[in-house]
Amino acid sequence: MSASRERSGLGGMAAVAGAGLVMVVCCAGPLLVAGGALGAVGGALASPWLITVGAVVLLAGTGYALRCRARRRRGADAVRRSAPRPSYQQKFAWALEANPALLTGDGHRAPHRAILRLIDLLHEAGVAGIVRPSCPGCHRVVRIDKPLDGQRVCRTCIAHSRIEECSGCGARREPATRDGHGRPLCPNCLVNDPANLETCINCGRRKVVNTRTPDGPLCSSCPSLPTTRCSICGGEKPCGTSRTTGRPWCPDCQRRSAPCSVCGGVAAVVSGTLDQPFCAGCTAPEVWHTCPTCSDPDYPHPGQCARCLINRRLDELLGAPSDALHPGLEALRHNIVTTEHPITARRWLNKPSVSPVLSDLASGRPALTHEALDELPDSPPLAHLRQVLVGVGALPERDEYMVRLERFFTGLLASQEDPDQRKVLHRYTIWHLLRRLRQRNNGRPLTPQQFISARQRTHAAVAFLNWLVAHDLTLETCRQADLDRWLTDDLAAYRRTAGHFIRWARTNKLATVHVPAVRWNGPTQPLDDEHRWNVARRLLHDDTLKPEDRLAGLLLLLYAQGPSAIHRLTTEDVEVGAREVRLHLGNAPVQLPEPVAQLARAVAANRKGHATFGEPWRRLHGSSPAASPDGRSAPHS
Repeated sequence: MSASRERSGLGGMAAVAGAGLVMVVCCAGPLLVAGGALGAVGGALASPWLITVGAVVLLAGTGYALRCRARRRRGADAVRRSAPRPSYQQKFAWALEANPALLTGDGHRAPHRAILRLIDLLHEAGVAGIVRPSCPGCHRVVRIDKPLDGQRVCRTCIAHSRIEECSGCGARREPATRDGHGRPLCPNCLVNDPANLETCINCGRRKVVNTRTPDGPLCSSCPSLPTTRCSICGGEKPCGTSRTTGRPWCPDCQRRSAPCSVCGGVAAVVSGTLDQPFCAGCTAPEVWHTCPTCSDPDYPHPGQCARCLINRRLDELLGAPSDALHPGLEALRHNIVTTEHPITARRWLNKPSVSPVLSDLASGRPALTHEALDELPDSPPLAHLRQVLVGVGALPERDEYMVRLERFFTGLLASQEDPDQRKVLHRYTIWHLLRRLRQRNNGRPLTPQQFISARQRTHAAVAFLNWLVAHDLTLETCRQADLDRWLTDDLAAYRRTAGHFIRWARTNKLATVHVPAVRWNGPTQPLDDEHRWNVARRLLHDDTLKPEDRLAGLLLLLYAQGPSAIHRLTTEDVEVGAREVRLHLGNAPVQLPEPVAQLARAVAANRKGHATFGEPWRRLHGSSPAASPDGRSAPHS
């Protein structure tokens, strides 16, 4: 018994000594004192339970002290990372001492941007009590380091505060730059400005430069050019592939014009050699169009022409031609093999959203039906595949835009959590928009414009209802002052488009507010052929109209050039010769007949330097459409 008491006494003394040594850690002082006391009492009373409890409390206190020390180390590291200089750390201390709430949610009032960085680092380190601030403008917890009216806001709110009307397209956006007169230009107008476009050395189009090579610029659609022998000049140069012949040709030959050795006309060289050039009309397609195995001895790479590569790729996806292949897929195969642009077709076949679908259709899973394709993820290549299958007769025709619109309505209604809001949207989309479209079209398929308009109006209705919910309002309680506040809010989306939904709600006695409609005075349908020719005759012979307006209208009516394409034309796009005038509307220039050529000469003569043709046709609505002779905006072709 005495030996047991002696061992217990030694244990108690060891516990007291250990407690005294660990108590130097101030953060866990109370726990360590309590643990040491329990150990001492347990040793004096020879109680193993008290000794065990004392040991546990000592371990907990030690762990707490170590965690406090690690937390202080992380805090000091966060301060050093956010403000390396001691002088800046002192500014931190002054700012936090003056306003400690900066660390607990009021970080948007931080006088120094690095304080926000400190808050993020402390929050990532798991320091208790640190609250990341939200943007005072949009109330999102995102990065806020932009000063605005004495507060820190996010990049989106800064962009909204800088909104101006673009002098080029009229869109209300944050300017990307300003022109020579100090007028704002949006990013889209900056990128598409004719002065910023360059001719791609591969495809010959004037587009935005994506890659600059030692030989010239490349657009985003063209990869880097491989070095090979040009089929026209014979030089070893970086060459693209001709869309007409499928053979390599260098950028110099792509821009080369010469008298054709067959017809004698001066035109762009498409094939042949420098001694015997051929234009596009005189280029014989039999050399490669009817040669599936590249049997032409003059072809530099046997078995590697675009047609052979397409056939090889189709064999990988659909298998070799056989009677077991579905007739619709056989028709699709023939359509792809005989396409006019084999390089484009080959790129399309290699898309990850197309090749697996073709392989599955060839194997019979899934079946070749519209319903089976509807189950696949929607993508533009898949939509194009469906159109091609319909075109070759593999699938029956259907109103594709109507199906997409019904699918869109179904998904949008299913995503609404509020039953009252879902009920209102169901009435508006299904019983108004969809029913009205079916009655108006009377069996005819929807147009892309009708589909886009219905979808935009639905998005506008959802945006307006969400705004009402955010402001504790409903359609019934919304007053005209609330609606005016929403219409003048720059952060509100679809303000103009939502007027259709608001007028529908008022008609159905769901709301008392009102937004007046803006009547469209332009054409409501495409022009018929007779009216189109009448307008063209007037533009050709009416000298009372400005030459700029006459030329713009003729380019739209006769050459299907949209207003934006006309606006981007410059004096460099017009080649005025002694007997002919050619206009660059695409890869190859177009020879203009008289009297259109005379109008082009007059317009080009009135321009200086690199001036764009579209400057006189700017309108107040933001775009630059050419006006028709009756004063209405020109119809879209």
